[in-house]
Amino acid sequence: MSLRFLGIWPNTPDDGSPTIWLDDETGDLVIQSWKADDETVRQAQQVGSVPGHSTAVPPHETVIRLPANMLQFIPRPVSEVNGGNSGT
Repeated sequence: MSLRFLGIWPNTPDDGSPTIWLDDETGDLVIQSWKADDETVRQAQQVGSVPGHSTAVPPHETVIRLPANMLQFIPRPVSEVNGGNSGT
């Protein structure tokens, strides 16, 4: 795995701040962020996703809350960045 640092919470203190990396080999995002609180997890389970899919969070997964200002660090396809097809 080859991680590339993308960004960290602006004006971060020295510890425990949301951070995002890109795995250059797989394209996966690796995110350190705040664990969602119990109410957020309950709401996510209530909303669900794909019909019939379990809403339980398995032991090897967690629900995180990514602050909106961290979205700026998520890579976009070159076509999107350069004014590519907007889907209209």
